Amino acid sequence: MNRIKVDLERTLGDIDPNVFGGFVEHLGRCVYGGIFDPESPKADENGLRSDVRAAIERLAPTLIRYPGGNFVSGYRWRDGVGPPTERPERQDLAWGALEPNTFGTNEFIRFCRTIGTEPYLVVNCGDGDAREARDWVEYCNGTADTALTRLRKEHGHPEPHNVRYWGVGNEVDGPWQIGTKTATEYARAYHEFAKVMRWADPSIKLIASGTSYWDGDVVERVNALVEEAPDLIDYMSIHWYVGDQAGDAKAYMATSEVIENRLTSYEGLLRGQTLRRRRDSDGRTQAIPIAVDEWNVWYRTAGENTGTPPNLLEEVYDLADALVVGMHLNAFIRHAATVRMANLAQLVNVIAPIVTNSDGVLLQTIFHPLELYRRTTGQTALDAWWESETFSGGGYSGVRTLDVSASIDADGKQVAVHVVNRDPNDAQDVDIELTAGRFAGDVRITTITGPSLSTTNTFTDPDAVTATEESRPIAPTDRFHHSLPPRSVSALVFGV
Repeated sequence: MNRIKVDLERTLGDIDPNVFGGFVEHLGRCVYGGIFDPESPKADENGLRSDVRAAIERLAPTLIRYPGGNFVSGYRWRDGVGPPTERPERQDLAWGALEPNTFGTNEFIRFCRTIGTEPYLVVNCGDGDAREARDWVEYCNGTADTALTRLRKEHGHPEPHNVRYWGVGNEVDGPWQIGTKTATEYARAYHEFAKVMRWADPSIKLIASGTSYWDGDVVERVNALVEEAPDLIDYMSIHWYVGDQAGDAKAYMATSEVIENRLTSYEGLLRGQTLRRRRDSDGRTQAIPIAVDEWNVWYRTAGENTGTPPNLLEEVYDLADALVVGMHLNAFIRHAATVRMANLAQLVNVIAPIVTNSDGVLLQTIFHPLELYRRTTGQTALDAWWESETFSGGGYSGVRTLDVSASIDADGKQVAVHVVNRDPNDAQDVDIELTAGRFAGDVRITTITGPSLSTTNTFTDPDAVTATEESRPIAPTDRFHHSLPPRSVSALVFGV
């Protein structure tokens, strides 16, 4: 028997809207030919295509990280400001491309403001220095009459951009990165970068680069950062990508266990490290929040199969990938108390939910769970309990076939239950129970599924995997029975 029990009084914490973030990097066709395509007949006066904008607005990302990614570890922000015809072309060592710098700071911030999202800038802590980083903060946010604020005004922006979120470096623990740093080296660099950046604007939120290389010195890095700069870290960043490299569907469907283990372990690590080092005004321990500010499915276009420029990392997603994206979002909701930011990498064309060609856009399979959760998730996470049939895969046994999260809106009048049914062949009947109160009114059910786990969306068949909606009236009751289709992501939104 599959059962989900929801207790409206067992809350896990408010869900930060920033878990629905995105990421844009100067890589392949993400920027040029993606979010910025001034040669397209569909482009507006700022080079943003109307069809791309419409697709992004459906996802409604709350903030977007930029400009990288590996790219940022060799980036000079001054190359990307001023008259576009005067900007230098540079060799991008991260991805082996030529960067024209036609799109830079002001274009990105204008793009964010156009679609109603917050910009999140990452500074170069690879081959860059602290002065360059603090200068970028002053250029963007400064209000005093200085050379940098005058420069911003000369570039057509008299008012400060008020960029709130700033990351210090990208994946500095990775040997693939320009300027890779040991735990101690990065902790010292972070301290000095963060110090002067905050001096330039005390209101900014700073994100430390924690872990991306999970076989590396995970514990040592957190320990060094928290010892060195506990009061300068607003978020600790972690990155991961997952995939079905082995072609083992059951192992892939057990990816939820990897996500859960990493989040649980990192939560405990941060709590332990901050126990004596970060306290609020009442003397209570303050654990550092987690920012999963790069995550996605990525494996087909990795290694030697990255593609041919400019079409790099153009992953084609299937229904199995959409289920795994749903599992990620469930995990972020269940860990709402600590996961305060998450950024899907990336937004357009490059390992992305949105793909463009000259004629239009394609919404890949992973687009649909991202849109669904953004639209239906409540404000506060609920500690749902569930039992279901189980399976084994990827070295894990007793994995529940259903993967579940639940949330409630700010008024306490609407409950959302999100369920991934990982069974590739069979529907799963489930009873959803309230421990107190009653379901009332209508239940709105949205389901994402397709003919098989390997089904993809294409420009010739764009709706092979899509979302369908139905609404059912229900008499006041504390139990609702529903049949979840095989290989599906579902959202059930109840009045209570």
